[in-house]
Amino acid sequence: MCFGFNAPGALRRSLEEKGVDRRSFLRGAAAVGVGMGLAGVGGTAAIAAPSGRKGRPVPPGLISIQLYTLRDIMRGEGVDATLASLADFGYTKVELAGLYGRTAESMRSTLDSLGITPSSSHDGISSSPAALEAKIANAVALGQTHINVPYLASTSGDDWRRWADQMNVEAAAARAAGLKYGYHNHAHEFTTDVGGGETPWDIFTSRLDPKLVHLEVDLYWAVTGGVGVGAKDPVQFAIDTIQQAPQKVLQYHVKDKESLDGDRNFADLGTGIIDFARIFRAHTPKEYIVENDQPDVTPLQTAEVGYDYLRALRF
Repeated sequence: MCFGFNAPGALRRSLEEKGVDRRSFLRGAAAVGVGMGLAGVGGTAAIAAPSGRKGRPVPPGLISIQLYTLRDIMRGEGVDATLASLADFGYTKVELAGLYGRTAESMRSTLDSLGITPSSSHDGISSSPAALEAKIANAVALGQTHINVPYLASTSGDDWRRWADQMNVEAAAARAAGLKYGYHNHAHEFTTDVGGGETPWDIFTSRLDPKLVHLEVDLYWAVTGGVGVGAKDPVQFAIDTIQQAPQKVLQYHVKDKESLDGDRNFADLGTGIIDFARIFRAHTPKEYIVENDQPDVTPLQTAEVGYDYLRALRF
């Protein structure tokens, strides 16, 4: 954990070491028919500060943020104020983590007024056909293009196989409504032995229909999974995970890691050890979603630093 970590100071030092002017770095530019039954090579990765101006940029229209990062201030009147701040920072997309007591229509109205699109959401696997229908209807009302299952955990291989089959069914219903349906990983999918050396990731990548289900790869957790399985190069483990999956990797959670030790040492973007440029060169997704499960100082600072980091990064 990195409570009290001086993210602005670390980021400033990182930029100075790379010869990047902070002022140019910071703000450099601005329904459904559902009738179905549901049952760094050879060593530690390098610090990933923006390295000059060579290479490709991350297009600003592809930068989003997972609102779970801002959950502590997404309450009451703070919802409107927080979303307005995100628009000021330059965000035009967000990934929802609930509706904060609002209807889908009300949330869309607020986001529309700020020029923000809720391109994606985290919604758990559905408990019934009615729940699936409601989930898809909300996503359509919000104008989303993606729905992602955020978390599943079990030590039973049968559970993962059952979930994969259900996700294929849900994904077919989502596609009929014009939505892409995906799964968001943590580290345990790579490190849990569900029998005979098989992992949840093995089951999902072999059983989820690549024509229906995409992957939203959380880079922090993929690197952490590499550490957990003893990979010599955890960043390369994440790259291999992305490149070898039969499913398309359409979205990244771009979340930094303070050190390779431990599995809960989050850091604001550019202040940790994950070489994002290296990952982005290996595979370019359709959306780069800023996230920090435990913001270093304040959620809004994490949001601003994350957006500006991605805008300055070249790969």
